[in-house]
Amino acid sequence: MPEIRHQPIAPTRLQRLCPGERIDAHRHDDHQVVYAGRGALAVTTDAGSWVAPATRAIWVPAGTVHAHRAYGCLDLHLAGIPVSEDPLGLKSPTVLVVGSLLRELIVAYTRRAGGGPEFARLRAVLLDELASSPRQPLCVPQPEDPVLGAVCDILRRDPGDPRTLAELGREVGASDRTLSRLFRREVGMSFPQWRTQLRLQHALILLAHKKSVTAVAHACGWSSASTFIDVFRRAFGHTPGSPLREDPQRS
Repeated sequence: MPEIRHQPIAPTRLQRLCPGERIDAHRHDDHQVVYAGRGALAVTTDAGSWVAPATRAIWVPAGTVHAHRAYGCLDLHLAGIPVSEDPLGLKSPTVLVVGSLLRELIVAYTRRAGGGPEFARLRAVLLDELASSPRQPLCVPQPEDPVLGAVCDILRRDPGDPRTLAELGREVGASDRTLSRLFRREVGMSFPQWRTQLRLQHALILLAHKKSVTAVAHACGWSSASTFIDVFRRAFGHTPGSPLREDPQRS
């Protein structure tokens, strides 16, 4: 990542981002919850990337160097949490399921940023809800091994690439057995699991740009729209055609 900004206090606010707009690499001494009330949000670190629609939030631990990118028009709710208050105890970002109560708490917290006992009580309830929110392994890790990295870069450029691991291996000069072992060692998942995560992320981005479900399915490499819908439902609990919730207080 290029030049890294250090912002000791993680901001708490609502910020509007246009499609494709970025917030460059930076870090905070506080924890932060980032939530897109509409559109889809990407958080990227040296270790990988996370993409969250309006039904998910991303927890960014204190000290994590990270960058943001907006897909679609974004209502970005940024909620700073003091480093002394850590409901999750995590060392790397994670995606959290945002139910109706957590959503309203995040919206209220980012709109009433300030001090005083009322704000402290609101944060206490928010922390309790964050602690009980289900976590989802929606990260696409970035490997350190250069050969495996070359394979991952090929697929990042075209997540719909249908080639097998053996076929990709011939392009980078490695056997499928070697690459399979590297996937397990470097990113902690199998090649099919990693590729599915990548395709789901790409699907969220395309859906944020209002692409049709059928177009997204084919662009991401699924054999049919029905197969894509089934994978998406199992990952997110709703179909890709379901309208994402808008921020009810958006002007």
